[in-house]
Amino acid sequence: MTHKPNPLSSIKVNGPIPAHLARSIIEETLRAAILDGRLPCGIALRQQDLADLFGVSRMPVREALRQLEAQALLNVVAHKGAVVAPLVQGDAVETYALRILLESEALRLSIPLLENADLEQAARYIDELETEHDYTEIGRLNRLFHMSLYCKAPNKRLLRLVEDGLNEEERFLRFNLEAMGLGKLSQEDHRALLHSAENRDVAASVELLEHHLNRGVEAITRYLDSPEAQSKKAQR
Repeated sequence: MTHKPNPLSSIKVNGPIPAHLARSIIEETLRAAILDGRLPCGIALRQQDLADLFGVSRMPVREALRQLEAQALLNVVAHKGAVVAPLVQGDAVETYALRILLESEALRLSIPLLENADLEQAARYIDELETEHDYTEIGRLNRLFHMSLYCKAPNKRLLRLVEDGLNEEERFLRFNLEAMGLGKLSQEDHRALLHSAENRDVAASVELLEHHLNRGVEAITRYLDSPEAQSKKAQR
């Protein structure tokens, strides 16, 4: 009989974890493993298994799992517990409709408060995206670019919701961007959006963002309906 590999074996823990840092270390470690695919969609994460792995009690594990659930990276499923959430699927239109509302408001609030350093950082992310060929890194840089333009929005709860949506998109892009062929296409939108933000033109920036995200949902929906995507889904 063959045994399936334990996904937790891919997670390395270096030495004892200080009690006061346990929750945050567990959360960040699991978050990274979910984003890079070491913990794949549908995998159940047992509290006791995680407590044993990190050498802690179940309390910080439980708190970390709650944080990851709030970030839409985990779902709580009856009789299975915390399960790694699926990637963007057939509800892409609804997902992006919500993202457009949230990110447009974050951008509207942030632009008047952006500093030159924020805009310069956004430009650096675009430059990195132009030369990056690692699709995992492209997904991360895309998220960081958008957050660099939203970062000054004073509504922190709004920013958390925005980043949750970007996290979900990042996971999807990591595993599907190459097949979608969107790597270079998005930079035209990014540069136009940054230019408008530099000019402090809030209305034009929001319009460009909405156009950019609508292009994204069209591309993702088209890909999800493609034979290649359907084949990948059937294999899981």
